[in-house]
Amino acid sequence: MRRSRLGLLAVFLAALGPTTPALAQNAQLYALRTERLIADPRVGTGAPALVVVADGRIRAILPHDAPPPPGATLVDLGRATLIPGLIDAHVHLASDPGTDYRQRAVDTDEYGVAVGLKNAGLTVRAGFTTVRDLGSARLTAFAVRDAVRNGLAVGPRVLASGPALTIVGGHGDVSNFRPEVAAALDQANSCTGPEQCALRVREAAKRGADVIKFTATGGVLSQQGRGLGAHFTTAEMAAIVATARSLGLSVAAHAHGDDGIRGAAAAGVASIEHGTFMTPETMKLMKANRTWFVPTLMATQGLADRVGKSVYTPVVERKAREAIAVWGQALKAAHAAGVPIAFGTDAGVFEHGRNGEEFALMVEKGGMSPRAALVSATVAAAELLGLADEIGTIAPGKAADLVAVEGDPLADPRALTRIRYVMAAGKPVRLD
Repeated sequence: MRRSRLGLLAVFLAALGPTTPALAQNAQLYALRTERLIADPRVGTGAPALVVVADGRIRAILPHDAPPPPGATLVDLGRATLIPGLIDAHVHLASDPGTDYRQRAVDTDEYGVAVGLKNAGLTVRAGFTTVRDLGSARLTAFAVRDAVRNGLAVGPRVLASGPALTIVGGHGDVSNFRPEVAAALDQANSCTGPEQCALRVREAAKRGADVIKFTATGGVLSQQGRGLGAHFTTAEMAAIVATARSLGLSVAAHAHGDDGIRGAAAAGVASIEHGTFMTPETMKLMKANRTWFVPTLMATQGLADRVGKSVYTPVVERKAREAIAVWGQALKAAHAAGVPIAFGTDAGVFEHGRNGEEFALMVEKGGMSPRAALVSATVAAAELLGLADEIGTIAPGKAADLVAVEGDPLADPRALTRIRYVMAAGKPVRLD
């Protein structure tokens, strides 16, 4: 048996070739020993293993008792469960909850970057090694994304949309300020008519957007009081999606009301965010089109934590109570109907770092199994983001995004809030 272990190690070392000494010297070679590895959350219950990481990539999955490669840093995870790095497909890194909406007229974009870097650290320490930022002021999320990618800050891999596209005066536009103040705060993200909406998509791509987001319906936290129904016309939504596709970008649609959800799904968006008042007929359309549903149940938790406490203006308070009244119902029905589900929380509406609490809500309010909830934040979310070849499972050649949790996430979704170890892009993350 020992000879076979040594044979596996020899094959691994041969694959590394002459780079092995340099990797060891630069502390880029790791061996993670765990009594329970869930490499693909879709199957199995976990098994003992030794996972070898070199230069930011998973290089091998060896038997638990195999010797670590020479020079490797050994990480003994004991009985902790090792899983793929978690993915949150809907965050707002540059935002914190409960802030007076008028503060946007005071805080600078530079301050927004500082907030974003702070929240990026909280997020990765919570076990989320990839996020999709779906709405931030001007270039703030792009700056956070690039700082993490270039090693200037600790955080998850970030895909960012920049400011969401909106109708004039709609959710995502600047409302309830004096005209001259609103003009100064304008994000150049509103549009009217298919041609102008197509232009906004091209402008977002020019600024460096990884994904396009538009607000297909009204929203809860904006000061516009025109309900949660559809905002964009059918032609406008079609122009946004078609233009994004021509540029190689996917589209996420913020949508609460069913008319806006249905219109966005028919236009061909990649994902519906929130989906609060989705009907069975719209679910059938989403299933047929393989439109992903990102339910963001923690966003409603954030609302529930604050309603009735003089945090929100009356117009926001009214919309928040409408959303709370149907909390989780759309997810339960959509999951039962076979709509593909990807994990997303809307962090920023609640405190960053609490992202993992979404798992228990998906089980308790959304009717999902713990395994299905975990799959939504790994394999499924990776597919939605177009990164299935890089992340979502633990396999040789993939990015070394790894998380160890205390307990069994296939039985207890709250285990995913008990983070014991995080490796992001092959680098261990300090949790203290």
